[in-house]
Amino acid sequence: MDKTEKLLKNLTETFGISGFEDDVARIMVDELKDFTEISRDGIGSLIAMKKGKAASPKIMIAGHMDEIGFLVKGFTKSGFVKFNPIGGWWSHVVLGQRMVIKTRSGKEIHGVVGSKAPHSLSADERKKVMDIDDMFIDVGATVEDDDSKKNKKDKRSFPERLGIAPGDPITPYSPFTIMGDPKVYMSKAWDDRIGVAVAIKVLQELKGVSHPNTVYGVGTVQEEVGLRGATTSAFAVDPDVGFAIDVTLACDYPGAKDPEFGEKIGKGPSISVMDGSLLPNPRLRDFVIETAKAKGIPFQYGALARGGTDGGRINLSKIGRPTLTVSIATRYIHAHSGILHRDDFDNLVKLLVEVVKKLDKKQLNKIIYK
Repeated sequence: MDKTEKLLKNLTETFGISGFEDDVARIMVDELKDFTEISRDGIGSLIAMKKGKAASPKIMIAGHMDEIGFLVKGFTKSGFVKFNPIGGWWSHVVLGQRMVIKTRSGKEIHGVVGSKAPHSLSADERKKVMDIDDMFIDVGATVEDDDSKKNKKDKRSFPERLGIAPGDPITPYSPFTIMGDPKVYMSKAWDDRIGVAVAIKVLQELKGVSHPNTVYGVGTVQEEVGLRGATTSAFAVDPDVGFAIDVTLACDYPGAKDPEFGEKIGKGPSISVMDGSLLPNPRLRDFVIETAKAKGIPFQYGALARGGTDGGRINLSKIGRPTLTVSIATRYIHAHSGILHRDDFDNLVKLLVEVVKKLDKKQLNKIIYK
C-alpha cells in the first residue's frame, strides 16, 4: 500500500457514526498537526487552518467525518440487540449483514443482523422488505446463557454482560479492500471519509507552497443527521468561499438511474450544478470549471434532485457565502460497502490545489455579489 491507500484504509475502517467522530478527528490531527493550527467547534467539528500569504480570502474545504450506522436501543429477553438507524438506510441492504458494536470501554463486539432461512418464509414474507424496527443483531447468545445458574444470579442480559449498553454505536463490518483493478477500492464509510481524505491531502499538498489566502481544512460532524457540524464550523471559520467535499451517485452499474449521462467512477471528480440543499454560486462554479479545463483535469457534472451536502449550510452561514459542492462518484452509497476510483480522488485533490493557488482577492471580487 502507498501512503494514500494507508490513509484511506485508516479513515474508512475507523468507527465514526454521527455523534461519535472523535477517532476520525484524531486521524486528522495526526496528519495535520505539524503545519496547521487546529481547533474544534462546540459540537466537535475539527478546523485546521493553513496560513498563506494573506489572511483573506478565507477558503473552507469541508468533508464530514461521520458515517451512517446504528445505535443500540435495547435488548430482548433472549439476548439479542435491538437498534435504531443513524442516517439514511434502505432496510433491504441491512438484513443478514455483519455488524460491530463499540462499547463504552472501547471493546468491539461482532454480530450479525439475523435473518430467517428462505426455507421457513411464506410466499408473502418473501415479497416484503423487512422494517429495521423488526430486526435484531445476534451477538452469540445461547439457551445456556439464559438458563445457567450463574445467569440466574446475574440479572443482566447477555449483551450487557459483554459490556454493551443502550447508546453504543454500531457500524457495518466492511474492511478496506483493493479490488481486481488496483485503482478501485471498496470499503464502508466512503461517505464521507473520502471527503475528509481530500481535505487532508489538499492541505498536505499546500505545505511549503505559496498561496494568496488562508485555507481551512474542516472535518464536520453530524452531517448525516442534518448537516449540523457544517452549520457551526462555518460560523466559526466565517469563510469567504466554501467547498463541500462529498460522494455522489455513480450511475455505471446495471439498473442505475441516468446511465447515459450520470457520473461514472474513474472519469473525474463531479462538479455539482445543484443538489437538494444548494444551488451553487455560478461564478464560483465556472471559475472551478475553467481551472479544471486549463489544467487538463478531467471532471463530470453532477445534478441531484434529492439529497444535500454540507454546502447547503456553508452557503447560508451569516450573510451567505459563495459555495460549491465537488464530489467523487461512488457506487452503492448508504450501504455496507461502496466502490470508488483512486484517479477521481487524485484529480479532485489536484483541482482544489490549483483553485487555492489562483483564488486571491481579485478573483474573489469576481465571484462575490456586490
